[in-house]
Amino acid sequence: MKGAGAVKAVVESRFGFLVLVLTALGALFGVATVTRPAVATPVAVTPARVAVESVTTVCPEPGGARVSALTPPGGRGKGLATVAEVGAAPEAGAPAASAPDRPGLLWQREVPAKSAPLEISGTGAMASGLEASQTTRNAGGKVRGLAGVRCAEPGAQAWFIGPGPAAGADVTLHLANADTAQAVLEIVVYSGEGPVVSESGSGLVLKPGEHRVVRLRDLAPSPLVMAVEVRTSSGRVAAAARVVLEKGKGADWLPAAAAPATTVVVPGIPGGGGLRELYVSAPGEADTVVRVKALTADGFYAMKNRETLEVPAGSTASLDLSTGIGGQPSAVVLTSDVPIVAGLTATGTGTRQDIAFTAGAGPIDVGSVVADNRGGKDVSSRLILSAPAAAARVRVQALPRRGAAPPPVDVAIPAARTEEVELDAPGGRGDFGVVVLPLPGSGPVYGGRVLDERTGDGLMLTAQPLGPARTYAVVRPAVESPAAVLP
Repeated sequence: MKGAGAVKAVVESRFGFLVLVLTALGALFGVATVTRPAVATPVAVTPARVAVESVTTVCPEPGGARVSALTPPGGRGKGLATVAEVGAAPEAGAPAASAPDRPGLLWQREVPAKSAPLEISGTGAMASGLEASQTTRNAGGKVRGLAGVRCAEPGAQAWFIGPGPAAGADVTLHLANADTAQAVLEIVVYSGEGPVVSESGSGLVLKPGEHRVVRLRDLAPSPLVMAVEVRTSSGRVAAAARVVLEKGKGADWLPAAAAPATTVVVPGIPGGGGLRELYVSAPGEADTVVRVKALTADGFYAMKNRETLEVPAGSTASLDLSTGIGGQPSAVVLTSDVPIVAGLTATGTGTRQDIAFTAGAGPIDVGSVVADNRGGKDVSSRLILSAPAAAARVRVQALPRRGAAPPPVDVAIPAARTEEVELDAPGGRGDFGVVVLPLPGSGPVYGGRVLDERTGDGLMLTAQPLGPARTYAVVRPAVESPAAVLP
C-alpha cells in the first residue's frame, strides 16, 4: 500500500505539472491574441494622375517656319517658359516677343532659315498642357505646299510609317538630344520584305545638346513602304521624320504613330478627292490579317474588297482606300491578332500635288491642344472627330494671339460616327490655337486637325493627329516588395 501511494503521488504530481504547463500556454496565447495587430485589409494599388510640372518639346527643323506655342488657361501658381536652340542657353526670363509669357495666349515666331532645332520648355503653370508646332508654307519648288509637325517631347521610343525610297520618297530622320546625359539609340526599318537593321543605324550616340539628320535611303534604299522605329538603350531623344516626294509631288512631316497595339485608330482623314493610302506594319514575329473598317459620318462600314490586309511578320504593307472612303472625312479602325503600327497619306487635288499624313493615335481623354491653326480667305482649319465606341461630347476653345478669346463651342459626336468641325478664327482671320476637352460622361474621342489652303494650281494641306494634352502624368505608387532588396 505504501508503494502504491508513492506511485499515485508521482502520477498526480506529473498531472499537476502538465496542468500548470497547459494553463501557462493558454495564458500566453490569450495575451498574444489580444495584443497582436489586426490583419491589414489589402488596399488596391492604382496609378495616380499627377499634374505635369515641367515639359520640354523640340521643333525639329524650324528654319523658315512659323513656330507656335500655347499653354492652355487654367494653370495655377507661377510658371516660366523658355526658348532656345538645342544645346544653347535658354532665353530665361526673356520678353514676350522671345518666349511665351502666360497661359491662354498663343505665341508665335518666324524662325530664320538654317536655324538649329528649337527647344521650347515650360515649368509650373506654363508647363500644364504646353504645346508647340512648326508649320512651313512654300508656294513653289520641290517642297511646295504646307508642312507641319507637332514638336516632339523627348522619349525612349518613337514610331513613324509612310512611303519609302522606292516610292520616290526622300525620308530623313531628325534626332535631337535636349537632355544633359548622352543618348544611345538604334534605328530599325520594317520594309515590305522584313526588318532592316543597318550598322550605321545601330548604336548611334548623341551627346547632350547634339542633333543629327539621318537619311533613311542610306540605311534602307529599297523599301516601297516602311515603318521606322527609333529606340534608345540609354537616355532620351526627340525624333521627327520628314518626307519629300520626287518631282515636286509634295512634302510634309510624318506624325509620330501610336506604339504597336492590337486595335489602332487612324483619325483625322480629310475628305475630298485624291489618294488615300493606308500603311500597316507588324513589327513582331507573327504574320497577321488586319481587319479594316472606315468610320464616317454615316457610321462604320467594311469597304468592299478592302476589308482585310495581310501583313507578314516584321514587314509593312499598304492598301489603297481612295474609293473605299469615298472622299468623306473619316477615321480608319484596324484590329489584328498581333500588335501593329499604322498611318495614312492623303494627297491634295489640282495641277500641283501636295501631301499630308496622319497616323494611329490614342483617345484624347485628358484633352488635346493644337498650337497652329489659321483662318481667312482661301485658308481653313478644321477638326475631324470620331467616337468609335460611345457617344461623345467635347468643348472646343479657340485662343488668339491677342485679344479676348471667343466663347467655347460644344460639339456632340454620336456613337460610331465621325464629325467634321470647321474652326472659326477669332475676328474672322489670322492665327489661333485650339483646345479640345472631352466633357463629363463623354465616350472616347479620337481626332485630327487639317489645315489647308486653296491656290490656283492645287490644294495645299497638312494634317496633325490630336495627341493627349501634356497636363497629367500617370505615376504608379510605391509598394513594399522583397524584390527591392533581392538580387
